[in-house]
Amino acid sequence: MLITLLISTTLFSVALGAPQVRIGKTTLTGIESSDGIEFFGGIPFAKPPLGSLRLQPPVLTTSLEGSIFNATAFGPSCLQTDLPPNQVSEDCLQLNVFRPSNAASKKKLPIMFWIFGGGFTIGGPSFYNGSDIVAKSVSRGTPVIFVSVNYRLGPLGFPQGAEAGDKKILNLGLKDILAGLKWVQANIEAFGGDKKKVTLIGESAGATSAFELALGTHIKGLARAVIAESVAFLPAFGPKRGEAAWQAFVSAVPGCTSVANTSNTLDCLQSVNSRSILQALQVTVPATSGLSDVSWFPNIDGHGGLIPDALSKLTSTMRLPIIIGNNRDEGTLFAPQDTNSTTQTRNIVINFSVPSLQKPPSKKLNDTTNKLLELYPEDNPAFGSPFGTGNQMFGLNPEFKRWAAVFGDFVFQAARRKISKSMSASGIKVFGYQFTGPNATAMADIPAAPGSLGVTHSSELTYVFGPQTFGSPASPSLSAIMQDYWISFAVSLNPNDGKGFKRHHWVQYSSNNPIIMQFRENDTVLVPDDYRHNQLQFISEHADVFGI
Repeated sequence: MLITLLISTTLFSVALGAPQVRIGKTTLTGIESSDGIEFFGGIPFAKPPLGSLRLQPPVLTTSLEGSIFNATAFGPSCLQTDLPPNQVSEDCLQLNVFRPSNAASKKKLPIMFWIFGGGFTIGGPSFYNGSDIVAKSVSRGTPVIFVSVNYRLGPLGFPQGAEAGDKKILNLGLKDILAGLKWVQANIEAFGGDKKKVTLIGESAGATSAFELALGTHIKGLARAVIAESVAFLPAFGPKRGEAAWQAFVSAVPGCTSVANTSNTLDCLQSVNSRSILQALQVTVPATSGLSDVSWFPNIDGHGGLIPDALSKLTSTMRLPIIIGNNRDEGTLFAPQDTNSTTQTRNIVINFSVPSLQKPPSKKLNDTTNKLLELYPEDNPAFGSPFGTGNQMFGLNPEFKRWAAVFGDFVFQAARRKISKSMSASGIKVFGYQFTGPNATAMADIPAAPGSLGVTHSSELTYVFGPQTFGSPASPSLSAIMQDYWISFAVSLNPNDGKGFKRHHWVQYSSNNPIIMQFRENDTVLVPDDYRHNQLQFISEHADVFGI
């Protein structure tokens, strides 16, 4: 997800006071808005991952140095190529807290713990203003605290290759998020929060991160529920799958070219400065990243790790209640607008398949891919995405709609349905949804033919976060309803607390009654979870081929 509009680091247009929180021997000074929301930003939760700590698991720090800490602004985003150099830093392992004013004097408040998306290569907490959500929680009589966390991205957060596996430095970005959760356990009570009532909420890569963490034992005692917006069943492979991308990155780091294609790159990478690392990212990550490639995704890290196996084999281990859903046209944001051949659509499927079947594509992979593509007829654009647009082509080749439909179902829709069925069968509370607001817009700055994106990836964020983050949603009433459901779930583990905006009762998903809530432009409706049954069923049944 590409978002170019940053929230101002001053955050609030009116500062009415200087709220303070004491952690150990340090007093944190934040700012307060005119509507009674307090913000504390840029709070370190781990030591700066520099020098010998670069490409290492985070070192948790639950206290601060000095007697006073200025927490009036977001910290920088982690190193990436999507932002100007003056807005990124390796010293980025910080989090932010939005709370109602005087929260510390009230009963302990539930926590909504936000994990941003961005394909594991871009993004940051400063894109997301949690004040609307907190203000909404106060107005409905169920106040919450909103925490947003930063984590390392790209090669620094998700190192690849045999060396990374051998030296146990896989999935560092996920470990950063875990460290942030541990900081919350140690310190959130000072802000008036209830450390026993933490709900993970994430979108895209953030939703996938939340789900991956919730599948294992490492989350025990750190969170009690998950809200996953557009969770993806990304192909989970061992670290050797990304060897070529890793060595290309090392080769591009000034001063480390000589150690590329060796099994000892770490010492050199820890010795160079951040400018050299950023220079290498600018050369290699744009060419190798994105959801159409798997270079910097989380890896299977084996027994005792965060991801011991493919996600499709782990869903039954998930024990946390969940809200999980997708947008109608997830794939259109990622489909190249110049797509014009079946070969391009085939290639994206093959690229996501199990590596051992790829080079050259095995008969099993070819046969399975052919059968999958038959379910999306190339001569009938009505089967393509944006869905429900018939034979409209928006001035594009018909293969664009086919590519978008295949990718959206392959990565997002099949995952959501499979997770819902597996978890509900295990007795876990599941509330499923589909977002179909026709006037929703993507939080993305990409050139696209008018109408070609439909209700695409990230377009629900305007409704979840409200006007202070991405501008006013097309339907304020739908935004209020969605915020009510989300807050109700975080507070009570049930989206139906009856408070706030009048809304339908959200029926729990079950194998006997697979019902999802459909969020439409101005209302909601419960619908059967049966759209594109044959396509999604085929994808789920061939997880062993597709690597999900």
